[in-house]
Amino acid sequence: MPSFRVSGAFRALCVSVLVFSAALAAPAQAQSKRERDLEAIRTRMATAEGRYREALVKVGNNDPAGVGESNLALEDMEDVIADCLKLKGCPVSTLLASYKRLLKADVDARAAGDIVDDGTEGFVESELPTGNVPRSAEAAALLSADGQRFVNMVKMNPAVQAGIRRWLTDMRVSLIQSHENYQYMRHLMSPAFQRSGLPEALLFGIMAKESTGRVHVGSRAGAVGPLQFMPATGRRFGLGPDGTGFDTRYDPRMSADAAASYLNERFAEFGNDIEMWLAAYNGGEGRALRVYRSSGGRSFWDESVYAQFPAETKDYVPMVIAAAWLYLHPKEYGLSFPKVDAKPATFRLAKAASIYELTICIGNGGTRDGFMRALRNLNPRYEADQWIPAGTVMNGTVKMAGLYSRYCIDGERAELARQLVSSDPRTAIVRVGAIEPATGTATGVDGTVPVDAAAANAVPRPQPKAQARAPRQHRVARGETLMSIARKYGCQIPELAKANKLKAPRYDVRLGQQLTLQGCGG
Repeated sequence: MPSFRVSGAFRALCVSVLVFSAALAAPAQAQSKRERDLEAIRTRMATAEGRYREALVKVGNNDPAGVGESNLALEDMEDVIADCLKLKGCPVSTLLASYKRLLKADVDARAAGDIVDDGTEGFVESELPTGNVPRSAEAAALLSADGQRFVNMVKMNPAVQAGIRRWLTDMRVSLIQSHENYQYMRHLMSPAFQRSGLPEALLFGIMAKESTGRVHVGSRAGAVGPLQFMPATGRRFGLGPDGTGFDTRYDPRMSADAAASYLNERFAEFGNDIEMWLAAYNGGEGRALRVYRSSGGRSFWDESVYAQFPAETKDYVPMVIAAAWLYLHPKEYGLSFPKVDAKPATFRLAKAASIYELTICIGNGGTRDGFMRALRNLNPRYEADQWIPAGTVMNGTVKMAGLYSRYCIDGERAELARQLVSSDPRTAIVRVGAIEPATGTATGVDGTVPVDAAAANAVPRPQPKAQARAPRQHRVARGETLMSIARKYGCQIPELAKANKLKAPRYDVRLGQQLTLQGCGG
């Protein structure tokens, strides 16, 4: 056969053609991969949807496996939606529409089944509020805009209706304050309930009744924090002193984690009877479990069960459910919750400050009440008057961070805020009969020179010299700052700092440091 020698130019031309072809094929291959990924997403969603519908049929036939299968199918759908969010061009809205349609089908089916044999609409004993709350399907249904099961549950219970009436009248201000406070802490607290499949509205209801969303509130019995954990219960769920002088029961995130764990523990004991969860939360799980077992597992609303709880618990349970209901459906009752710009952010203190000082220099920022409560809730480790060192990272919102940079580092407002928080009211008191150093004359109560000429011209008697007292000492305890020590002993901060060679503006003190109480009162 004849042989051919390929020239270098021809070889180069072939290589160029191959490279050009590969370049043209690359986008097509990428496009093909994206289409395959999208098709896989659609297939997974369709499969999960089919499993969910089959599970609903089992639930309707009282098949005990149905509920578990429906939860697994919903979890699969949630995973598909999460993967879709990561994929460019994926129709998330379509998947969400399918997810919501299925949940509504479940809710409608259950609502249609809530008919009592006597022909009147109502809930059978097992359906009293709020069955299956911790399960994914039920939690999602309660949180959806058309949570009809929750609607019917509340309207059918006069005790809850009475609670709604109270929240909307005498306690309306508390409800609105609870909502405002919760919006600032929502990113810290709600994830724990979402992970457990618990309705966020339940978290809000407990918080509104327990503390109105004030992190530092405490009860006479010793419960503290936004969700009011007692010391012993807090320790069971990882809350309490952390070794730095701070009690983590005050921490919004950690207290919400503990509350979710607590309610899941109650679910293991009481099943779907959420009223018994709340009765245990308020009146103690020991009492609630004894009552539940002695009654054979009857509902909280059963007279024999209800009568065994104290008046406080009888009030607490419907009030929490009522607050949760209003959180979900405010418009139906003419309730308008103020919108809060609560996008979380942090800012670093350029100089030492207290929350009091930050509240003053940041200002209202377009809000009604300013940011003191939000600053305290988001930074629970610090007391309002505690001097916080420069460099500390503070939790706040995007708006707070911007206002801090604008008004709190330098300028007239920053100086004014510092002057106001450092002022000592006792220095305003004028001693009656004190000798004015400029004139050598005595002053009256109103600060004027007496009109009695003899008294005015009298030569003051020499006073015996007071023996100088040695300045007292104070050893710095855990959590103390120079400002808190100055307030305790009535000291002038500049004089106290100078006597102990503490540099402004941080005035740092150490644990165990011995301070000379120079410039202090009694």
